[in-house]
Amino acid sequence: MAVACTTLDEVRENIDRLDQQIITLLAERGRFVSQAAHFKKDTDEVKAPQRVEQVVAKVRALSDVVGANPEVTEQVYRAMIAAFIQQELAEHTALAMNHPS
Repeated sequence: MAVACTTLDEVRENIDRLDQQIITLLAERGRFVSQAAHFKKDTDEVKAPQRVEQVVAKVRALSDVVGANPEVTEQVYRAMIAAFIQQELAEHTALAMNHPS
């Protein structure tokens, strides 16, 4: 729950605090994405458009539960997922080069 701030500096301090937590969670999510690359056979499995839509639906529903803006949540997640897919594609390619079939 957001605390009521009395100054813009307080608002910014709280945003900075949350950014630290968000980046820490992004790093953790990225490490799981890296692990996922080991389990996928090809780039189609990496891209997994059906899984993307499952995640988007899940986070939109969660947004409603916690009082977040579902449109903002979806846009952020789609951008984040696209970036992680690029990371995972690069890792998947590197793994394939190091361990050819």
